[in-house]
Amino acid sequence: MEFTKGELYHIYNRGNNRDRVFYTHGNYLFFLKKINTFISPYADIIAWCLMPNHFHIMVSVNEVELLPLKDLNQANNIDPLTVVSKRGIKKRSLNQSIGIMLRSYTNAIHKQENRTGALFQEETKAILLADNISYVPSYFPSAFGTIITAYQDDDKSYAERCFNYIHRNPVSSNLVKRQEDWEFSSYRDYMGIRNGKLINKEKGMEYFNTAQSNDPVVIHDWADKT
Repeated sequence: MEFTKGELYHIYNRGNNRDRVFYTHGNYLFFLKKINTFISPYADIIAWCLMPNHFHIMVSVNEVELLPLKDLNQANNIDPLTVVSKRGIKKRSLNQSIGIMLRSYTNAIHKQENRTGALFQEETKAILLADNISYVPSYFPSAFGTIITAYQDDDKSYAERCFNYIHRNPVSSNLVKRQEDWEFSSYRDYMGIRNGKLINKEKGMEYFNTAQSNDPVVIHDWADKT
């Protein structure tokens, strides 16, 4: 994954062999804490949805590299130009921080479930949601048959369609009948049902004007299966 400051991205991954990654209610909450710890310092969270075997996170990147918190505390009041040479402190990229987050969560699930092996697929994806992108051919390699497309009109950017898609995922997967019935997404926050602190709701509203459109989106295969 490569990130650019100031850009909007859709980050996602699923369980290895399409297996579950969230086993209990507490697992979902634990993963949200991981997102806050490892992603929020770098980016504003615009939307998110945790599904039984995969996750989606939309972020607006503010920084691509930062000093890890423990090293930042150590380096406080030190000339930043001499930090690395004197202290051996190196910045951590957002990409690296996401990897640490997933490994940390995986280790916790291994202990909980007494399991071994990969929990997530090897490569986490991050799609740039640029203004000039109206659609992408797939979320994962086409062998999975995953396609997200939309009726061709000019008034919806791919970013807006992705925002809506993320929140519709539990309904598309037949987990719930209404988007607000799924606890583990940011939809409730945008609808004012919950006052969650993870997302930057104001920035999300600036991007999409809280667009929860009913326009149809065509989505196929694994992303809609639990």
